[in-house]
Amino acid sequence: MGDLAVQMRSDAGRRSAVRSLLRLRPHVRQVRMRLLLACVLAIIASCLGLIMPLVLKWLVDGPLTSGDLSGIWLGGLVLVLLGAAEAGIFGVRRWLTARPLAEVEASMREALYRRLQRLPIAFHDRWSSGQLLSRGMADLSQVRGFLALPLTFLAVNAVTLVAGYAILLGQQWMLGLVLLVPAVPLAVLCSWFQARHVLASRRAQDLGGDLTTLIGESIRGIRVIKGFGRHDSQTRDFRKLVREIRGVELHKARLLANLSGMFILLPELAIATTLAVGVVQVADGTLSAGTLLAFLATVLVLRPVVESTGSLLAMSNQAATAVERYREIMDEPLPAEERRPDAGLPRPRGPAALVFENVHFRYPSASPDAPEVLRGVDLRVEPGETVALVGSTGSGKTTLVGLVPRLYEPTGGRITLDGQDITDLSRSQLRTMVAVAFEDPALFSASVMENVLMGGEAATEAEGARALQVAQADGFVRLLPSGPHTQVGEQGLTLSGGERQRLALARAVVGQPRLLVLDDPLSALDIHTEAAVERALRQVLATTTALIVAHRPSTALLADRVALLRDGRVAAMGTHQELLKTNSEYARLMSGIEPLMPCSGTGEGETT
Repeated sequence: MGDLAVQMRSDAGRRSAVRSLLRLRPHVRQVRMRLLLACVLAIIASCLGLIMPLVLKWLVDGPLTSGDLSGIWLGGLVLVLLGAAEAGIFGVRRWLTARPLAEVEASMREALYRRLQRLPIAFHDRWSSGQLLSRGMADLSQVRGFLALPLTFLAVNAVTLVAGYAILLGQQWMLGLVLLVPAVPLAVLCSWFQARHVLASRRAQDLGGDLTTLIGESIRGIRVIKGFGRHDSQTRDFRKLVREIRGVELHKARLLANLSGMFILLPELAIATTLAVGVVQVADGTLSAGTLLAFLATVLVLRPVVESTGSLLAMSNQAATAVERYREIMDEPLPAEERRPDAGLPRPRGPAALVFENVHFRYPSASPDAPEVLRGVDLRVEPGETVALVGSTGSGKTTLVGLVPRLYEPTGGRITLDGQDITDLSRSQLRTMVAVAFEDPALFSASVMENVLMGGEAATEAEGARALQVAQADGFVRLLPSGPHTQVGEQGLTLSGGERQRLALARAVVGQPRLLVLDDPLSALDIHTEAAVERALRQVLATTTALIVAHRPSTALLADRVALLRDGRVAAMGTHQELLKTNSEYARLMSGIEPLMPCSGTGEGETT
């Protein structure tokens, strides 16, 4: 992930902030008229502020000089009305943008979540959860902040400055030119700031993602941390990362401080020079006091506009890098899918025939010269047959079963279901026919029943109760505070390992799949529970085709045949008893003794 982040920061540095922000156009298309109206209103409100100095000039040179009391009251009323109109227009602008911007943020977040659900497992293997979370939460909040303020006020400031300087030059062109002197050095300074602040913003956001990952891992792994007494080392890692983030944020603050300081200093020097020259002209009688007052009042209106430029640029830079980080996920190519809709297609019934034909596989993140994990697997599973996969660590068992529901795609050969290449089926079609129970069961923060029913789109609670019985989970579920409606908590950590595994098994069988893929589903069960689950599981296996990763003789005995994998190939095939008698490697595996041979086919992601 580190190399990936460095490459992405480099790409972000080559792309200008403006080009990055322009990538928001598709997301704001639906609300662009509201945003445009809000921008126009903000410009009108800002221009009303420029009228006030002209009213002041009229008051000083007219009613105040002549002592016209009615004119003074009229001028005061006009100023009050202008102030009220300015405040009201800004309030309307905020009302106009609040709901649309919330909708933009929500739609972008929903699109990101939907994309993450559709991206292949190979993508999730490369990305840490913290980086994805930070893009979906913090980055989109920064995008919304940009749309709410800098997007509007950069345009407002530009129009206000042009209009304001036109008024200044019209009142006294010499003094106006003096105020324009800082424009060139400030433009150079903005370019310097942009080049450095974009990279610093990207670095800070990437580190924020790493921090989210670290916190999440610490929470999920709290039992390991406490069990091994690793509080101090985890705290050191946390402190180191926090200090690195602190350093980057301070660097950003120094950049902004330098920019903001110059945006205050240079205009102040120009204003001081203008005031000195203007006072001399008033003393000489070449300039009226009212004109000088209006001139200075206009300058004071423009002053916060200039001073806010640094902050607006900083917010824009952060939003630009947030957009880039968001688009990194949205631009990830989706797997090729069957384009015809799945709705209305009949779902075949009964056990399916599964065939592997010369299947090869190498993990996408592996180097090209790394050995393949699977090197030409040929295997046929007849309808209604149960085949167990046995092999030493790294032989390719988990990788092989992961190809069946298309968690990964073979890099060579093909896999067929009832004679049809599974790549001709959309993933949603395929996964209505194939159910999977992994060795490490993942449960969600939902009720027991909701977790089980995830295995069948149209499954009922009655079918869920039956699946719990098959998995021998109904006994402990009845003892939970709310029975099957008890919330199991995040990752199901309120349950034991064996209980989680039984719920995962129930989830796999609830949809009555045509093909059942079980990755060592009984590894966390005690002997007595394992025997009960096996008895019930035999009933399920009698009505479906099954592929089971097995490490123990009791699991292998569930199968009609056993395939021994070695170095990514099927090395032997037969019943459990036949292989015990004829294959010494299989006999050693079943006795718990690993074969004394290297397994060069170990692949990233192989866990069994």
